[in-house]
Amino acid sequence: MLEELRITSLGVIDSSALELGPGLTVITGETGAGKTMVVTALGLLLGGRADSGAVRAGATRARVEGVVDATSLPGFRDSVEEAGGAVEDHRVVLARNVAAEGRSRAWVGGAAVPVTTLGEVAEPLVAVHGQSDQHRLLRPGAQRTALDRFAGRALAAVATEYAAAWGELVATERDLAEVVGSARERAREADQLRFGLEEIETVDPQPGEDAELAAEESRLGFADTLRTAAEQAREALSSEEGAPDALATSSAARQHLDGVREHDPEAGKLADRIAEIAYLLNDVAADVASYAARLETDPARLAAVSERRAALTALTRKYGETLDEVLAWAEDGAGRLLDLDGTDERITELEGRRDELRGRLGDLAGRLTALRSEAATALGTAVTAELKALAMPHARVSVAVRQQEVDAPRAPAGPVLEVGGRWLRATGDGVDEVELLLAANTGSEPRPLHKGASGGELSRVMLALEVSLAETDPVPTFVFDEVDAGVGGKAAIEVGRRLARLARAAQVLVVTHLPQVAAYADRHVVVHKASDGTVTTSGLVVLDDAAREKELSRMLAGVEDSDSARAHARELLETAAPDRACLPGGRVRG
Repeated sequence: MLEELRITSLGVIDSSALELGPGLTVITGETGAGKTMVVTALGLLLGGRADSGAVRAGATRARVEGVVDATSLPGFRDSVEEAGGAVEDHRVVLARNVAAEGRSRAWVGGAAVPVTTLGEVAEPLVAVHGQSDQHRLLRPGAQRTALDRFAGRALAAVATEYAAAWGELVATERDLAEVVGSARERAREADQLRFGLEEIETVDPQPGEDAELAAEESRLGFADTLRTAAEQAREALSSEEGAPDALATSSAARQHLDGVREHDPEAGKLADRIAEIAYLLNDVAADVASYAARLETDPARLAAVSERRAALTALTRKYGETLDEVLAWAEDGAGRLLDLDGTDERITELEGRRDELRGRLGDLAGRLTALRSEAATALGTAVTAELKALAMPHARVSVAVRQQEVDAPRAPAGPVLEVGGRWLRATGDGVDEVELLLAANTGSEPRPLHKGASGGELSRVMLALEVSLAETDPVPTFVFDEVDAGVGGKAAIEVGRRLARLARAAQVLVVTHLPQVAAYADRHVVVHKASDGTVTTSGLVVLDDAAREKELSRMLAGVEDSDSARAHARELLETAAPDRACLPGGRVRG
């Protein structure tokens, strides 16, 4: 339950605090005084869209705070703690700031949270019903939502299961259409992959083979040049013709130093090092001779190597810049080909899943229709009973649940379902179209609300509907924003009486211009407008009995000091007293 509402710099309200309690609270005031700002403030606490134009002129930001008694709201307490907020002394402060430049911030139990989180936490606390809801409820989709709400948890469970299956069906049929529609392209891609894989398989390239073949081709192509160079090198190292060579020169150098070894040990060490060089030169000369002997001109092998390299080069032109990239392409292509070759299996799998989902959705849609039809009878009865209490004794409301039948499709696809042997137009909400019908007088035919009700009748029908729906929702607080528009006289008294009865089970806030409704309040709040057209910090005032009588007389006659208006106000208060939700002292009637 809301215990307090604080508003700062919102619309015409400068700064006001409204203490709330159980039962029925009405808010009245002159036109333009800011009554609807209370509803706007609650909308902000519920995570509604922030309008920077609602920030009071000259202020940098508007702020709304709500203090919630969470004693009997365990689910709400859990949501607050999950959001990072704190529950102190069984109370939680919800807050919302709206900056003049449009930015918005929110808090739950002292913790800064996204506005969407504030809405998720606060949404179960308050149900707001205003004149805009009347027009909303004239739309068929909203009427189906209202019926589903009235039907309760049993229908909600089936609707949730249906919606999940419907979403899966849409995705499955989309995938199926994509696979079938792209079959030709997939076949073309598969053929191209097969050709490429066969070409690579025929050549059978090996990792690193291109580098090895390049080296071999160069060696074979320059065999004569390499042999000549090797023979000349061998001759320079160890001449067979008796010419000076490296071995003879190093031998002479060692002998010169050996001859003086006895005179200086260092000369001996140098002679030993030259001896080591001579051994190495001898080994290298032998290796060079062997290398020269192995070098032979082999035109046939050179042609084979060149041909192999050409085949590998053809692959790298098509499938990768290097042989490693060609091999990687072949590995990926083989995997992709397996996927493409499984198209028929995939189509069969998707068709089976589609048929399974359609069968399940047909059963679920039938259950939804049955539950809605049962709830429609109960809702029509409940609203009709409410209308009798709202001075429409001969009115009758019924709720029609219809389906749109279509021709059997050649292949099941799209927004149609087979339900009980009938093909019906379907959506994510089922196959039902829901419409509220009103027969305003005895003997008249039921007609859609937007055709069969006058302005005052529509207001009473909508109030009766909202009250019927409200009693099925576990919402602690209901807010009605001038839903009594177009109602007057005896009907207005019945509206007040009905709201008072509703307030015995929930906290009810009503913004009204009707004294007949205000008379049933347990708490009467008036919004005072200052002489300069603004609302001061004391703008929201809870009236005592004398002030309340004065405000009702103003609402009745437009003046506060009319004796006849005051007498009428007293009469209204006395008439309403037995039906008020709260007994003296604030205790709610049982």
